[in-house]
Amino acid sequence: MKTLEDWKIKTSVLWLIEEGTILAYLIVMLMEPGVLEGIMEGKLSKLLDIQIGPELLLIFTITLLVPLVMAFLSLTLKDSINRWANIVLGIVFFVTPLVASSGGVAESSAWAIVNPLSGAVASALIVWYAWKSKQKV
Repeated sequence: MKTLEDWKIKTSVLWLIEEGTILAYLIVMLMEPGVLEGIMEGKLSKLLDIQIGPELLLIFTITLLVPLVMAFLSLTLKDSINRWANIVLGIVFFVTPLVASSGGVAESSAWAIVNPLSGAVASALIVWYAWKSKQKV
């Protein structure tokens, strides 16, 4: 018999999968020719001419910490707050990789398409389980 706690475990694991996709994306991105040289010059992307600065580093830090914190909070927050936190942040993490992968489509890099889409699927499932949990109460 399934219990209400099942959705909390599923969303927690999905947040860890989301974190894994982010880390995998960063690792594979560093293997692309010219990326490390660009980073050493203070640029994230030569195509977009994005400068690496404190603001960008803060955004990266938050992006890496949110899924880890949500993995814990998904197991500990009260149901109503938990559900809404998972839905709102799940939507944010669903949209973000899709926007980020749009550059990969232009460059035709398969990894730059598959990896963010994997994260988007995990985020969509987080939103789905959180949304469906309300119907089980």
